[in-house]
Amino acid sequence: MTLEALVGLIMLLVLLGAIFIGVQISFTLLFLAFLFGYFGMGDTVFDLAYFQIIGLMKEELLAAVPLFVFMGFITEQAGLMERLFTAFRLLLAPVRGALYLVVILTSTVFAMATGIVGAAVTVLGIMASPIMTKAGYDGKLSAGTITAGGTLGILIPPSVMLVVMGPVLGVSVADLYAAAFGPGFLLAALYILYLMGRSFYNPKLGPPVPVEERVHTLPVMLWEVLVGVVPLLGLITATLGSILVGLATPTEAAGVGATGALILMIAYGRFTWAGLQRALQSTMATSSMVLLLAVTSNIFGAVFARLGSANWITETLLAFQFPPMLMLVMVLVLIFLLGWPFEWPAIILVFLPIFYPVVAALKIDLIWFGALVAVTLQTAFLSPPVAMSAYYLKQVVKDWSLTTIYAGMFQFMILQVICIGMLIAFPPIATWFPETLQAAARAQKIPEAHEKILQKQRQAPTLEDDSWEKK
Repeated sequence: MTLEALVGLIMLLVLLGAIFIGVQISFTLLFLAFLFGYFGMGDTVFDLAYFQIIGLMKEELLAAVPLFVFMGFITEQAGLMERLFTAFRLLLAPVRGALYLVVILTSTVFAMATGIVGAAVTVLGIMASPIMTKAGYDGKLSAGTITAGGTLGILIPPSVMLVVMGPVLGVSVADLYAAAFGPGFLLAALYILYLMGRSFYNPKLGPPVPVEERVHTLPVMLWEVLVGVVPLLGLITATLGSILVGLATPTEAAGVGATGALILMIAYGRFTWAGLQRALQSTMATSSMVLLLAVTSNIFGAVFARLGSANWITETLLAFQFPPMLMLVMVLVLIFLLGWPFEWPAIILVFLPIFYPVVAALKIDLIWFGALVAVTLQTAFLSPPVAMSAYYLKQVVKDWSLTTIYAGMFQFMILQVICIGMLIAFPPIATWFPETLQAAARAQKIPEAHEKILQKQRQAPTLEDDSWEKK
């Protein structure tokens, strides 16, 4: 190991220590990159940082982040989740475990309109917890259902996390979106099977909605479904459909989705200037956090690579000559453990670039790997001690203790681990849809303009800009 590589490893260890004691991560990344970079390469570190920032600013794909975030907050303000929840509750009222099923179905559909976990868990907690408690539903299972269902937004497109992950892995966001549908729907299906199975085995855990609270008029039920489900499905189709078939880039589709959500907000009579202001402020706060971290982690990663530490880690791991599948499992376990103290932006932008060369050297399909990472990080949202979903729910449901919420979440963590195992054993769960879309595009000889968009998506540059090296 060279002296420069040792400096880089010390920098990484100092970063981990600083974050564990609660230091703010973005500025810590920048400070350590300049401090250790100056020690290892002198004034060159400032030139490197400049070119990395310029390279990242040219990455137009990241413009989709604030647009998708804004779309999510606007759909929340428009009350679309409440309408969706009401429509499913009316349809499924006679079924055992109906409210469990309603929460998961609402979460799954709403996840395709917003990738914001905090908003989904919070709104579901406000809507579902009083009804579940009144109906005599099990507290632990109810808390687990809300938190697990709410976190589907990080996995099912248009997930903001996948937008950020695409450039890091150097793969198309459209392909990552297509690959995430299989695992996302599989996970939702596992949740439903588990909840329905337990409700049918022990009806006390999830009784049907009381007869006096049901709506028996078919026109009323159909109207609720029409106004609660159809507009949202139209918005999802316009946004995700245009990305998957190559009609628009993720950034363009995000703009369409944000505009469509705003139109629905007005159509439902929920538009207020105060609500728009809250959505804009929340969008600015969330997007600033993600994009600032993208800039600082990009500089940190460039310094880490320039010092030779990244190559040393890659060569050391490959020297063990573990089977590729074992190495893949080791990487996923490390990502899962990192998900306990860190949130997903730090893992995607700081640590994933360290693991990426190892995965690439083992010839592992990066789209499949991206789907595995997404499911693993979704699992981390339910893992103590951070487990942000638990705190989102606790803020709005004071009657449930953190112990109750954690006990419910743990059951769904087991289902998530089963999903990861199935995804490793059967890669087509993630790879079939993107491969089918690519084959269909080639067979149909899509118009030249659409072909250029697809090529542009699938040639997405990595966040490790090489403009400094060219200089």
